[in-house]
Amino acid sequence: MKQNPFHTGLTVPMPSRRRFVQGLALGGTAAMLGGFLKPAWALQSLDMPNNARNAGGPGVVSGTQFALEVAETPVNFTGKARYATTVNGLLPGPLLRWREGTAVTLRVTNRLRVPTSIHWHGILLPFDMDGVPGISFPGIAPGETFVYHFPVKQCGTYWYHAHSGFQEQTGLYGALVIDPAGPDRIQADRDYVVMLNDWTDENPMTVFANLKRMGDYYNYGEPTARDFIADVRRGGLKAALAERRMWNEMRMSPRDLVDVTGATYTYLMNGTTPAGNWTGLFKPGERVRLRFINGSSNSHFDVRIPGLKLSVVAADGQDVVPVAVDEFRIGTAEVYDVVVEPQEDRAYTILAQSMGRDGYARGTLAPRAGMQAEVPHLDPLPTLSMVDMMGAMAAGGDMAAMHGTHHGSMPGMATGGALDPAGMQTAHHARTEYDNPNVDMHVDMPRTNLDDPGIGLRDNGRRVLTYADLHTVGGSLYPQQPVTDEIELHLTGNMNRFVWGFDGLKFSQAKPLHFPYGKHLRLILCNDTMMTHPIHLHGMWSELESPEQTFQVRKHTISVQPAQRVTYRVKADALGRWAYHCHLLYHMEAGMFREVVVS
Repeated sequence: MKQNPFHTGLTVPMPSRRRFVQGLALGGTAAMLGGFLKPAWALQSLDMPNNARNAGGPGVVSGTQFALEVAETPVNFTGKARYATTVNGLLPGPLLRWREGTAVTLRVTNRLRVPTSIHWHGILLPFDMDGVPGISFPGIAPGETFVYHFPVKQCGTYWYHAHSGFQEQTGLYGALVIDPAGPDRIQADRDYVVMLNDWTDENPMTVFANLKRMGDYYNYGEPTARDFIADVRRGGLKAALAERRMWNEMRMSPRDLVDVTGATYTYLMNGTTPAGNWTGLFKPGERVRLRFINGSSNSHFDVRIPGLKLSVVAADGQDVVPVAVDEFRIGTAEVYDVVVEPQEDRAYTILAQSMGRDGYARGTLAPRAGMQAEVPHLDPLPTLSMVDMMGAMAAGGDMAAMHGTHHGSMPGMATGGALDPAGMQTAHHARTEYDNPNVDMHVDMPRTNLDDPGIGLRDNGRRVLTYADLHTVGGSLYPQQPVTDEIELHLTGNMNRFVWGFDGLKFSQAKPLHFPYGKHLRLILCNDTMMTHPIHLHGMWSELESPEQTFQVRKHTISVQPAQRVTYRVKADALGRWAYHCHLLYHMEAGMFREVVVS
């Protein structure tokens, strides 16, 4: 018997190393066949649509009645035996298939020694069914069953995950596909879910403690002497020294892109490591729908399939006007549906490289099991520019008005990602952002453009998706309703202290936000940090606006780039208490979380 490292008090048998090795081999074999081994409870219904049977994943359960058990299951992704928090013994959990216009009942039983929960990400439902302990319900106590019951009012690709402690990091997540009540606008011959996740062998509490002790604990990509020599060759000794001095004075790093990296993470595609090579099958000439879900805890991925154009047809479950790209960035908790049409009788690599270029998840599209294509080299490790630090100010070349950080102002000029300085917007900082050890940076004139693909993707020679490319089919849900109130919030943090929040306040320090019921609100988010934050509002749609404040795209999670200002409209039509937070798990746990009360 061995003590479980993740959940205190649970003791389970430790399988032999040989059993783990066999399990890895079986998992790889099953993945090569376009699916996973399915226990008896995961058998598909006979009335399931044909394309549903092609949905890749670790078992598919459809209908209106579901029995789900949260427990611990031994896993081995790296050669080390660990325990995962699983749903029905699977990681990811079973793919749940619902139908728009029905009502679903989900009985979730907790077999852990600690409380648990499941949140239905992006789903419109009564607040007491939302699954956030301390906000919408008490949580599911050990040995108890909680019954979720609600009508299904939407269709598309979504997902579910734990909202208790670090259980999302240890494996409690799964895909959710809702078939439309009528014909599907998106027609395809094959239909696969491609779920991306990050796995660590470390106890997530240890990861969090390491970050609190040193914010760049897992950052192995800091600038080196070789980088300095390259900078000297490119811009001269004086410029290279000035840039190093600037970053040192700010006590920041131009490589602070992500907190948790491949130093501890193994990146998974449908629960399979890169070596396992998850594979989806096709026949040349078929239309293949790939439902990409970023179910990771703390990772952004840049996705491409060399040799194939990607037609993006849906974002966060909502159909968009199709746009053809070579690559797209998918922030944590975001969802993109794409259609590809491979014509050749050969394999294609699905590459999802980490934004920090420290690793990747990968799979294959192939006409036959066992085929694979070359895996491209990772792109160079990107470096933050002045635009990522200063927004529109850097584009205009005016450094004097920049607050920089509490450690001084920032000289220098922008490189890459610049926009017309006419697009500047003056930020309105809350008083709580000043004289606050939890805030190490202010951006006074953030950029407002949506046509920037983001750090590491600018001018890379590929056609990369941006938010400016996305247009929801049918437009806004509330086209005639004027905005009645505006709420401006700043995404703030202190990297050295690893403290994150809104307006300089951690969740424990902040009062709830109040949305008057029935009002049409404009939320303004300004990112005063150097990291990209995927912000998720529970229970209501977020209708992202263009810089001119016209409707752009409907989403449930909006990634806000460094030094960027975005606006989106929210109809406060869902009574109750809701969570509002950064979906980077460690940022949320460190304070970037608010409660929203609609009344």
